[in-house]
Amino acid sequence: MKVSVIGGGTWGSAFALYLGRMKLKTQLWIREADIYQDIIQRKENRTFLPGYTFPPPVSFFHNLKEAVEGSQIVFVAVPSKFCRQIYNQLAPHLSGQQIIVSLTKGLEEESLKRMSQVMEEIFLPKFFPQIAVLSGPSFAKEVAEEQPTAVVIASKDLTLAQRIQKLISSVSFRVYTSQDIIGVELAGALKNVIAIAAGILDSLQLGHNSMAALLTRGLYEITRLGLKLGAKRETFSGLAGIGDLVLTCTGKLSRNRYLGSELGKGKSLTEIVSGMKMVVEGVTTTLSARLLTQREGVEMPICEEVYQVLYNNKNPQQAVKDLMTRRLKEEHYN
Repeated sequence: MKVSVIGGGTWGSAFALYLGRMKLKTQLWIREADIYQDIIQRKENRTFLPGYTFPPPVSFFHNLKEAVEGSQIVFVAVPSKFCRQIYNQLAPHLSGQQIIVSLTKGLEEESLKRMSQVMEEIFLPKFFPQIAVLSGPSFAKEVAEEQPTAVVIASKDLTLAQRIQKLISSVSFRVYTSQDIIGVELAGALKNVIAIAAGILDSLQLGHNSMAALLTRGLYEITRLGLKLGAKRETFSGLAGIGDLVLTCTGKLSRNRYLGSELGKGKSLTEIVSGMKMVVEGVTTTLSARLLTQREGVEMPICEEVYQVLYNNKNPQQAVKDLMTRRLKEEHYN
């Protein structure tokens, strides 16, 4: 079995590291030439995943065609804003027999499409791709440390999901299956918006009551939009839903939570992002979520306030106050 991982960032590197430890022949594609050269020499990604040496089954590529040649499964771990470009570059080098798995937790900004939808748009005219998505509470660093982690692999084809499940599951990485590809992708993307709000609460030194309210109502907002778009309710109470939401909102390794915390301290979005090496998916997902709520007629007040803080420089304390003083209503409503 030979597999490819497209993307040499933190998550792509950690996932390739894990697959290599599973004795799978893994071909890791790195876009940045300088990082590629450094990894070739040191067998370590000192930029995005320092301190972890890649095992012998992992090989490194800067050429995309060579990186996917001969692979049965291609895992794509690049930020959502680069996915269409990478998919287009991948398409000429893929065969109809290969399985494509998205590891990206985001939405395409202009089209508002999920990554699997973008893949279908690009790949289907050329060949019939076998598509799946992997999501769930999985900080890259902890996967690299082999800490017990549980995720979900979703595909319209359950048999396909089960094949991947059996291949990549281990004592430290447990994989569940799902056919709700819509819910798994939406949950993975939208939780990043709520995580920005969680960081803001943290910087304002608000307590556990506030965080519990945010997590609960945030999950409710995500679920409402997901159901409107065709997802299954139970997905949002699972690993891709509340599992990933809790991790991203409370874990210190969360980039989105960190960004929110810095916003709450009064820093501008430009100032924060310019000092970060890694992409913060929640920044663009907030824009996409707002457009989706307007298109679908779904009310998502927390996402709206995050948007106002991010893009209109709204005072975070005022945003909290406005959420708390909205019109009173029943807890569960359509």
